Amino acid sequence: MASLATPAAAATAQRTAFGTLPDGEQVEAVTLTGENGVSVVLVTLGATIQAFNAPDRDGRMADITVGPDTLAGYLDQHNYWGQTIGRYANRIATGSFELDGRTVHLTQNDGTNSLHGGTEGFDKRNWTIASVSSDDGKASVVMTLRSPDGDQGYPGNLDVQVAYSLDDSGSLIIDFTAQTDAPTVVNLTNHALFNLGGNGWPYGTYDQKLSVPASSYLPVDADLIPTGERRSVEGTVFDFREGRMLYDGLRGGSDDQIALGHGWDHNWVLDKGRTSRPQLAARVEHPLSGRVLEVLTTEPGIQFYSGNFLDGTLIGKGGQVYRMGDAIALEPQAFPDTPNQPAFGSARLNPGETYRHTMIYRVSTLDRKHDR
Repeated sequence: MASLATPAAAATAQRTAFGTLPDGEQVEAVTLTGENGVSVVLVTLGATIQAFNAPDRDGRMADITVGPDTLAGYLDQHNYWGQTIGRYANRIATGSFELDGRTVHLTQNDGTNSLHGGTEGFDKRNWTIASVSSDDGKASVVMTLRSPDGDQGYPGNLDVQVAYSLDDSGSLIIDFTAQTDAPTVVNLTNHALFNLGGNGWPYGTYDQKLSVPASSYLPVDADLIPTGERRSVEGTVFDFREGRMLYDGLRGGSDDQIALGHGWDHNWVLDKGRTSRPQLAARVEHPLSGRVLEVLTTEPGIQFYSGNFLDGTLIGKGGQVYRMGDAIALEPQAFPDTPNQPAFGSARLNPGETYRHTMIYRVSTLDRKHDR
């Protein structure tokens, strides 16, 4: 599960084969490695974070993401395992919304809702590598995708780019951009599932501490669609402002929101709002290993998903069976169902404009005094 770090001489990027799709199309992988030994494997299927190797306080490396270790695993056991999510991350109620006086109908893949872009979202597409580079202390790969007009019901031809850059200090910077030739809606994010103990950590994520700088969150209805209310976290298990261990509240069925979501599966309204540069949205600490993950974003919200639907039927890296709480997702984004809820702002993209979202996964370690 863990190995001692071997620092690289400088940031590097290595391009390799990952497998072949049933139609014969090749899937590629690019491994980015920083000077401190942190490495990330990116796969073109879904523009996916396939692995994220980070040291503990003693320099032992472990993959802090869960998911498949082969292409077959991605094809046979569909889940959102670190993929790029689009055209619209999270849920759109009834799989429809109004745009310029007409109703746009989307594919429905979550009951009557459209989730994470629909039946064939960006997570299922094989992206094209536009460039691979290593210079200026960063190793990078840029992937592109053309989403045609009418794709999953969304209007407009959409040209999407995601750039992954790993620097020598342990920050994975993710830059999303998109352009359209007709009015549409866009909301892109990454859906990595993290466990700072490492893939296969026997205690799941319950021994890890989450902090979120948000004074309110978006309560949901029985279909996990935001009700429109912005509810204070004060005095609830949704208050992560000072940090909360993940065992503290996950089983809190006396809170109707925990019961509806089968745990946490909600969007927090970040106090910072939408910003021009990425700012802190979440911090996870694992006292035993000393690993720390910080999530930064330019977007106004972050979806925290506590792995509620990992039900023991999904088998991943090293033959691990993934159970509820074995990993968490922290997905920066515009608010769910924004196209149907004007009070949430706008997710509209017009011709001549460029959609931009920058997010960062930054790893570091605690010093020894934080150990138990």
